[in-house]
Amino acid sequence: MTGARANTKRSVWCLITMLWLPLVGSANSALVPAPPAINADSYLLVDFDTGAVLAEHNPDLALPPASLTKLMTAYILAQEVELGRLDLDDIVPVSRNAWSQNPVFEGSSLMWIEPGKPVTVAELERGIVISSGNDATVAIAEHIAGSEAAFVDLMNRYADEMGLTGTHFENSHGLPHPEHLSTARDLAVTAAAAIRDHPERYAVYKEQSYTYNDITQYNRNHLLREDDSVDGLKTGYTSVAGYGLVASAKREGMRLISVVMGSSSTSSRKSETRSLLNYGFRFYETTTPLRGGAELAQARVWKGQATQVALGVTLDAVLTLPRSAAEITPTIEIDAPLIAPLNAGDVVGRVVLTRAGESVGEAPLEVLQAVEPAGFFARLWDAIMLWFQQLLG
Repeated sequence: MTGARANTKRSVWCLITMLWLPLVGSANSALVPAPPAINADSYLLVDFDTGAVLAEHNPDLALPPASLTKLMTAYILAQEVELGRLDLDDIVPVSRNAWSQNPVFEGSSLMWIEPGKPVTVAELERGIVISSGNDATVAIAEHIAGSEAAFVDLMNRYADEMGLTGTHFENSHGLPHPEHLSTARDLAVTAAAAIRDHPERYAVYKEQSYTYNDITQYNRNHLLREDDSVDGLKTGYTSVAGYGLVASAKREGMRLISVVMGSSSTSSRKSETRSLLNYGFRFYETTTPLRGGAELAQARVWKGQATQVALGVTLDAVLTLPRSAAEITPTIEIDAPLIAPLNAGDVVGRVVLTRAGESVGEAPLEVLQAVEPAGFFARLWDAIMLWFQQLLG
């Protein structure tokens, strides 16, 4: 599972906690209205880059996810491809369990695969993501893990690794089972992992139709045909779960993820998702007030081979806030004195970010380049000078 852990590392330092807690620190000059009222059992709207929660209702309520389950199935497929244990051109045998005529699948979404007819991993991926084929999920589960039961165990291990505390899988497709449950928050985390960890595979989620076995099926995420900013992810429905939709959209560099569970119809889940996304994009913005590696200040160094050191942040600092024309201003606070040796990345203070006179976040102030210790006599001289300075200060 080390590959999954490695792929979840972030390339930016986010000022909003990755636990995806409600947004805080709104400036007084940028008040926003309450989120729209949504007709669903549970919903969540989060910013992809910071995890800031912009709207929520019962986000940790465990509910039947239906075909939203396939987000995890497709994620594991993508992970196996990246690890080199699976190739998109591999031919996958279709067992009787995975056959579209399996009575378990009666009345459900299918890709229409059949024993004896060649099918590749790439075809099954589209059958899972676009056609939402329950037969396709069983075929890829058996191919990856040897049996669907073993694959489900892998799904639950990934869920543990990703911190999905409200999720438990009993199958690879999402057909009803009383213990097969997930939450809006967990589904948002899974969606973010799909986007972040496997961008090439994520591109499949935007495809609007897929033809296999002379049968053309259309992506049930109707927002793909109505909103160019929407590029994924997955719909779900059973009579037990109701209608669900996990969607993501990107506008002007800002990406949001919306999760709706337990809606009343296909049109309802679509309109509810559109309302959430429009609300988030209209009233919030994601900005990068601090760039990694950019010098913010120079500070005196004692007992070092250099007398000055550049300070800043080593990674981009990203912040989600209510939209405002007011600028974000950084204030540097240094934990003096700075005494060599210093290593790049050492935290030596903090950067406080304010907008319209109100604090909106802070970042650790870091050393940008190493400073080696000076020779004995230079260190002794600096020790004397530092003692006098502190005595007089």
